[in-house]
Amino acid sequence: MKKLFIGGIILFVLAAIVLIIVIVAGGSYNRLVSLSQGVDKQWAQVENVYQRRADLVPNLVATVQGAANFEKSTLTDIVEARASVGKVTINADKAPTDAAQLAEFEKAQGALSSALSRLLVVSEQYPDLKATAGFRDLQAQLEGTENRISVERGRFNDAVQAYDTAIKSFPNNLYAGMFGFKEKPYFTATAGADKPPQVQFDFNKPAASPAPAKQ
Repeated sequence: MKKLFIGGIILFVLAAIVLIIVIVAGGSYNRLVSLSQGVDKQWAQVENVYQRRADLVPNLVATVQGAANFEKSTLTDIVEARASVGKVTINADKAPTDAAQLAEFEKAQGALSSALSRLLVVSEQYPDLKATAGFRDLQAQLEGTENRISVERGRFNDAVQAYDTAIKSFPNNLYAGMFGFKEKPYFTATAGADKPPQVQFDFNKPAASPAPAKQ
């Protein structure tokens, strides 16, 4: 009887330990699922604002093309940069798990940011273009979108940090890999690339007078 009693206690203790482990693991699993979905949700927001910028480009190019003698090389760079962005395909509903793929995506988006920044700078030389309502409206939308990109990208990195920290923390690190939870990459843009182009537009500044012809 005594042995049976002791055996029963041992089984009870083991069952209690197993139950506690299951409860803890279940709670941890559900938290990791929630954090992973949070990263995916924020990635969708990042994709959304980048797509909004890409959608602005055709109208911006069409508007600028109307300016006499506008530098065609600048427009060509923008068109080519937008095309390059379209070639880098990442699932908009699921955050990338490959750092190289995310770096390629950011490189293409950075090239478009640079081309758009140059266009706004070059447009300073065309007072008639700057004075048009259509260009001013597109400029405002573009600047707002660049700001939004910076915000959403920062929030994405915050979500990734929370997720990556969770899967590396004890006791999650003991079974996160078995459940398929892998580390997700951050945006690692070059210095200054996380800020929108800073372009000053002085609409009251008179156009520069042409240089006198040489005798």
